[in-house]
Amino acid sequence: MLGRLTIDALPFYSAIAAGGAAVTVLGALSVVGLITYFRAWRIVLFDWVSSLDHKKIGIMYVMLALVMLMRGFIDAAMMRSQQAIAFRSDGYLPAEHFDQIFSSHGTIMIFFMAMPFLSGLINHIMPQQIGARDVAFPFMNAVSLWLTAAGAGLVLISLVIGKFSTAGWTGYPPYSGIEYNPGVGVDYWLWAVLIAGVGSTMSAINFLVTILKCRAPGMHLFRMPLFSWTVLVTSVLMIFAFPALTVACGLLAVDRIFGTHFFTNAMGGNMMHYINLFWLWGHPEVYILILPAFGVFSEVVATFSQKRLFGYTSLVLATMAIGLLSFTVWLHHFFTMGPSADVNSFFGIMTTIIAVPTGVKVFDWLLTMYRGRIIFKPPMLFAIGFLVTFVIGGLSGVLLALPPVDYAMHNTTFLVAHFHNTIIPGVLFGYLAGYMFWFPKAFGFKLNETWGARSFWCWIIGFYLAFMPLYVLGLMGMPRRMEHYDIAAWQPHLIVAAVGAFIIFLGIACLAIQLMVSIRDRADARDLTGDPWNGRTLEWATSSPPAPYNFAILPNVRSVDAFWDMKHRGVAYQRPERYVDIALPKNTFIPATVGGAAFVFGFAVVWYIWWLAAVAFTVILVAIIIRSSDDETEVILPAIEVKAIEEARFREMEAASKNEMASDPGFAGESVLEATS
Repeated sequence: MLGRLTIDALPFYSAIAAGGAAVTVLGALSVVGLITYFRAWRIVLFDWVSSLDHKKIGIMYVMLALVMLMRGFIDAAMMRSQQAIAFRSDGYLPAEHFDQIFSSHGTIMIFFMAMPFLSGLINHIMPQQIGARDVAFPFMNAVSLWLTAAGAGLVLISLVIGKFSTAGWTGYPPYSGIEYNPGVGVDYWLWAVLIAGVGSTMSAINFLVTILKCRAPGMHLFRMPLFSWTVLVTSVLMIFAFPALTVACGLLAVDRIFGTHFFTNAMGGNMMHYINLFWLWGHPEVYILILPAFGVFSEVVATFSQKRLFGYTSLVLATMAIGLLSFTVWLHHFFTMGPSADVNSFFGIMTTIIAVPTGVKVFDWLLTMYRGRIIFKPPMLFAIGFLVTFVIGGLSGVLLALPPVDYAMHNTTFLVAHFHNTIIPGVLFGYLAGYMFWFPKAFGFKLNETWGARSFWCWIIGFYLAFMPLYVLGLMGMPRRMEHYDIAAWQPHLIVAAVGAFIIFLGIACLAIQLMVSIRDRADARDLTGDPWNGRTLEWATSSPPAPYNFAILPNVRSVDAFWDMKHRGVAYQRPERYVDIALPKNTFIPATVGGAAFVFGFAVVWYIWWLAAVAFTVILVAIIIRSSDDETEVILPAIEVKAIEEARFREMEAASKNEMASDPGFAGESVLEATS
């Protein structure tokens, strides 16, 4: 009846595991309690859970990402503290639990922190940037969100019922096979990744079609903002890369459930097939995460330098080059696993070459800042911190691109330091910059800048303390993923790394305090203009927060910096002659139903509860059939209501005082450099 599920699945094998389960359960109950206390269930269900509004979906994605950031960081802190005290001792983490932690840390941070953060920023900003009223497929957009949430739910419930994978976040066979890992941990990992991966693929299709088909009049491709350009290339990468991951995980699941031999050394299988498929997704995934962050940095640097972005065309071409080259470098992840010298040489050369377009971007950002009037707001601090730190990570990557060097450094902490040296500044700093940059657009008030700056300094200082020692340890020969060790020279570096992790925790705490303080003081930080930063792109032409339809009248784009151009010509805030009826997607609970059923399906397959899996799959099919049979998927907002919303906005703008950047050159649409050139 319950398959493999027994009372032994509860986490009583370890006090730490039981504590983690208790925190997870209490966290969920606290959310339910708060919603009940504030009597907000109707709002939560009917305004958010059922919503197809791309802006609300984007906000929910970011909320999920921030929750999972905290969860993933806890794993990192536990690993660092364990290693700091584990010299000739067992420390406080049993070996198997340590293996679960490093597996869940990587899985959460890549799939359920970075990807939702990416999707959230894109969902909220990209349609507004290209002058669209909505994404191309609102229903599919919501389904993607709830499938991602279902995958995250499977990872979280593994803390409460059963165990998580001990095979690492990459799930390499044969250790991830049923023979060597018969428990449910690998199955939790597989189905979380499979379900979330389907959601990510659907998101990519949606974003691509939105950019190709929903741009405002006059916005041809080479008038798109850089953020939207990076979304375009990222969407193409996701469409081609994620199916490889889906196939790899699907075949591994078949091996585990039905005893096939796709990735075994018996009966014609080959474990290297899995590794090739995984990294065929895995290295493009690095650029899937990092390219949108590059787009954020482009918008932030131009805005807070009060200058036109230097080298727009070269930045676009560099983005396309990175996207193309990203599929030619995956084999550098396993130089040591048997490829020939010729094969290793080719992939080593391509891995080195991909650094060139990245370098082009760095120089373009620096030249944008050159002779600009730089305003050091928190988003700009994160951008500058990225430029300095990311270059170090990139140079260490060029070193590892050389097969002889990689042979010496492979599977040492040097690799860990390099990976985090690119992902944290290149991805997380970018997303945090975007979060602070576009927060007033989403909620109508700015985040507290003092706490934002404090968070940045904790992040940057903590990062250097946490990861620079790992470069040294790698050169000293310390393997990664070590639960304990016997070499005394390693411990001082690991203690420093643990201190760095604690300072990063303070940075995360500052983010939480920043949000709470900002909500408390929101009346004093209101943005009634829609343009708190003197922005250059179309999202700043909408109200803050935007109306459900974004634009009452679709803008006519004449230049790259469309909104800057409109302000310069004095037409940014003109009232239209007439308003029109606008069609909006009708709210529905079907996407959340599909996501919930996908979660149940994944849980049931993990535990071999086949009748429950069949029921859940049937619910998914029925929900899709109901949706496909529904002809009333839109509601019409009459022109008279659109006019009332817009007139109220104009009255607010007229009554509002100019924002704090109004006295800066260019607030009226003309920068110092551009005015005198």
